[in-house]
Amino acid sequence: MDELDQLRQTYFQDCDELLGELESALMALDNGRSDGDTLNDAFRAIHSIKGGADILHFDRLVRFAHTFESVLDRLRLGRLAVDPELASLMLRAGDAVADLVRAAQAGTEMPEGYENEMADALQSLAQAAGAADASEPGDGQAAATPDEGVPAAADAPPRHYRIQLSPPADLFRQGNEPQLLIRALERLGGVRTVADASALPPLASLDAEQCYLRWTIDVRTTAGLEAIQDVFDLVLDKSDLEIVDLTAEAADSATRTKADDPGPQAAAPAVSPSNPSSIAPTSGSAPGAQVKAAPTVNSIRVDLEKLDYLVNLVGELVISQSMLAEQLSVLPTDKFPALSRSIEEMSQHARNLQDGVMAVRTQPVKSVFARMPRLVRDLAVETGKNVRLLISGESTEVDKTVVEQLFDPLIHMIRNAVDHGIESPADRSANGKPVQGTIRLSAAHVGGRIVIQVTDDGRGIDRERVRARAVERGLLNADAVLTDEQLDNLIFLPGLSTAETVSDISGRGVGMDVVRRNVERLGGRVLIRSVGGRGSTFYLSLPLTLAVLDGMIVGVGAETYIVPLTVILESLRPNVRDVHRLVGGGEVLYVRGEYVPLVYLGRAFDVPDATKEPWDGLVMLVDADAGGKIGVVVDEIVGQQQVVIKSVEANYRALRGIAGATILGNGHVALILDVAGLAEAAGGAGQSPASAAA
Repeated sequence: MDELDQLRQTYFQDCDELLGELESALMALDNGRSDGDTLNDAFRAIHSIKGGADILHFDRLVRFAHTFESVLDRLRLGRLAVDPELASLMLRAGDAVADLVRAAQAGTEMPEGYENEMADALQSLAQAAGAADASEPGDGQAAATPDEGVPAAADAPPRHYRIQLSPPADLFRQGNEPQLLIRALERLGGVRTVADASALPPLASLDAEQCYLRWTIDVRTTAGLEAIQDVFDLVLDKSDLEIVDLTAEAADSATRTKADDPGPQAAAPAVSPSNPSSIAPTSGSAPGAQVKAAPTVNSIRVDLEKLDYLVNLVGELVISQSMLAEQLSVLPTDKFPALSRSIEEMSQHARNLQDGVMAVRTQPVKSVFARMPRLVRDLAVETGKNVRLLISGESTEVDKTVVEQLFDPLIHMIRNAVDHGIESPADRSANGKPVQGTIRLSAAHVGGRIVIQVTDDGRGIDRERVRARAVERGLLNADAVLTDEQLDNLIFLPGLSTAETVSDISGRGVGMDVVRRNVERLGGRVLIRSVGGRGSTFYLSLPLTLAVLDGMIVGVGAETYIVPLTVILESLRPNVRDVHRLVGGGEVLYVRGEYVPLVYLGRAFDVPDATKEPWDGLVMLVDADAGGKIGVVVDEIVGQQQVVIKSVEANYRALRGIAGATILGNGHVALILDVAGLAEAAGGAGQSPASAAA
């Protein structure tokens, strides 16, 4: 990858964050929050997107973004008022910006004229508000003007800035071009540039790929300091850049720009009070104070492939450490005390290293949750319903791989809640409910897993209707006897939908099937709790990471299995009188006032010589998610160990009751149990609707 490609990659990574910030700000505007901070956030995002696009010559994106930010600038200056129609237009314009960014990233073009209608509407607003910097319409778009993208106060006098640009010798190799930076400055106002060629070597020793020049650039503009700094955003860490405000010296009333006191907005309108860090602090109060544009970097971007490689290496280290510990266990510890201590220390260090590496892979679910308000808003408009979304726990962290796979299930669950759960305003009013329906989206860590809840206060699941549709579609026998929980789970069957007509939102019977399939692929489970007339709650229980887990090693006959430690409640050896056989098959264990279904691992996996009776072995009481508690019958408990998860599905095929595999210290492969899936496969608690209907 050459330097220009790296610059493009960095720009598009920035755009992912900026587009999220832009949509959040525009959603706040749509909800009636048009304060200065919200408008500044939106303007800053679109201005940064446009600045990078200008350097990379994405001209179509630049033109549309310029028109968009002109309207945002009129809003910031109070020349436009936010109303529902304007907020909707801004949201659609934000979508257009995102589409143009994606097209630029893919190296393609959106259809000709795609953004013209929105550009015309935006430009009409800007012109109607007296936007002097908006150009005359051409092909439905705004052309760049000398003060392109620069919010200037109406009566602000021009300011004089002097820029000392002393780039490093490898500037060109980094994909930067000084001429492009100077062109961007020219759009802000008058520019006078003087090049310093004193470091230029003789022609014979000149390296054409090395930068020998320095520049002194005088800029006279009505824009503020922030607008000038934005020009150098992508090269600040590669250049020695100094910006001096000479306006005060010329007026003989020097004032220094400070990070914590940017000065009156009329004098520097582009400097947002909500972002004081955009101006580097200086000391003293002498005229012509210098502003160092060298922001502190406290984070870096790392390719996920590199992190995955590191995780795999740490996993192999853990396996190797387990093998060493296994070999040590056969040696007399009193003869090798130093070796024993070293192995124990290495084990602790390996665990700490693994925890640290896994922490690097985690990220908040906010990146997914932040997309849901817009989805709810659009669905509410399309269905004619009044719906609000309340979000909590968005800072909950989970493995990046899990976060990436959450988007599709959440989309389908939110769509289901709005379309099937929340009633129309008239129906809610008739039932004595608030006209506005509420959907709650939350995330929390529970018992070593992340639990995501989607709750609505709608009509709840109509179980008779679900049953009738399942029978009608041939998915359920008419005489099947199902519990309420099993009836609720029928909505996950492929092809089942209670919608009367097929629409863009629902009716094809694929949405909730996708939810279950994707969640189970992650080693998770979906649980439903629904009360007629009061609403439904969907619970997504997912592992925090797909790489490692703490497990209990159990023996069954000659085989070894791993039970995730987070699902184990207790282990016991039952009395014969507490085990009861059921009519039609199956057994339950009476434990402290409740009956718990038993699942024999030996029978489930056809293990010869496995324990036949629970009182001859052990029963592990585990939490099987949707199935509540079940008892897993094993021969013995070998010990506890942190194991590295290896995918069975990727190397063989998906197996019900198996979440993965691992390599033990003795070099043998052990299967990791999926307790909830095991319960379903064995016909115990948590039996699937499909198997119950068969």
